[in-house]
Amino acid sequence: MNRIHAKRHRWFFLPFISMVLLLLILAGCGSCKWNLDLVDYTPLSGGDWTVSTPEEQGLDPMLVAELYFNAAKVETLQALLVIKNGYLIAEAYFNGGAIDQKTRIQSVTKSYTSALVGIALDQGHLSSVDQTMTEFFPEFAAEITDPRKNQITIGHLLQMRAGYPWEESTAELFEILYGGFRTRYLVDIPLIRDPGSKMEYSNFSAHLLGVIVAGEAGTDLRTFAEANLFSPITAVLGDWITDLEGNYNGHGDLHFNARDMAKFGLLYLNDGLYDGTQVVPADWVEASLKRYSEDAWEYRVGRNFTDIGYGYQWWSVRAGDHRYNLAWGHGGQQIALLDEHSMVVVVKADPLFGQHGDRAWRYEKANLNLVGDFFASLPSE
Repeated sequence: MNRIHAKRHRWFFLPFISMVLLLLILAGCGSCKWNLDLVDYTPLSGGDWTVSTPEEQGLDPMLVAELYFNAAKVETLQALLVIKNGYLIAEAYFNGGAIDQKTRIQSVTKSYTSALVGIALDQGHLSSVDQTMTEFFPEFAAEITDPRKNQITIGHLLQMRAGYPWEESTAELFEILYGGFRTRYLVDIPLIRDPGSKMEYSNFSAHLLGVIVAGEAGTDLRTFAEANLFSPITAVLGDWITDLEGNYNGHGDLHFNARDMAKFGLLYLNDGLYDGTQVVPADWVEASLKRYSEDAWEYRVGRNFTDIGYGYQWWSVRAGDHRYNLAWGHGGQQIALLDEHSMVVVVKADPLFGQHGDRAWRYEKANLNLVGDFFASLPSE
């Protein structure tokens, strides 16, 4: 009799157990339509962006919903914007982020510095990317003992092929990076390879570009940038940190909100044209987004963040069947351009200032893969 009752009890609980399992499956199903329907990515009211919807711009709203569903699970993400055909179609803020929050965009700054080099060339402050670095710093000519440094050009600095090392490669260089640059480090920091050879990521190379532009324009870099780049695209700068000599950092430390970052992305998506004004020369945009180096990043990011190349302070990445250009900063800051879909995606995240190593890289990869996976999900056009 007891065995019979035990069997009945087991059969009685089976429907309940099955229902619990089903609910657990549904709760964990990130791409299920009944979950995605609840995701709200409607752009916030106010501001100077014209808003639209994915449907109106020919984009499957479920793909956008899945992007934002996944975004909510990224621990350090603060802002995520999607612009298509010039319209803001999706926007949300996370983990304390806000629409007017101007925070450090890290090495995304380098892409802005590249734009300033192009503007300086267009205005005649610089004559060519083939000009050598040392002609702008004659005060150090007698101290340079490595003749290869006399061969470094503006083009080499833009392409990260000057031969200077990545600052994170040694403790001494890492201390210089966070302690602040001096221009004389162009003498003191040794080259690790010949100029024009293999790419080596170098913050100092990018910083020198900013010093050169400011010096040749006869002003400081912030004044030049606000007059010739930020104001024409109605982007309002927050802080911008300087080096030990008062030069604005060309390699990092610009502070913008996400919407103003999107304006810079739209500028490059539209060949340097913004609201009818040619802010950056079209041929400079084209030259900047070319791939001068292949295999530019040796560390694995994700299955939809591969085949990584480098241009003039812009990255080039493959995501599934798509290739996109990327302004990329520490922590996962991004301005991503997918020309095939007339799309800009902006990511702001915790900048993880001073934080490096495996844990910081894990957070950064999560933000990078968020965009790469989204682009990979889009159809080919």
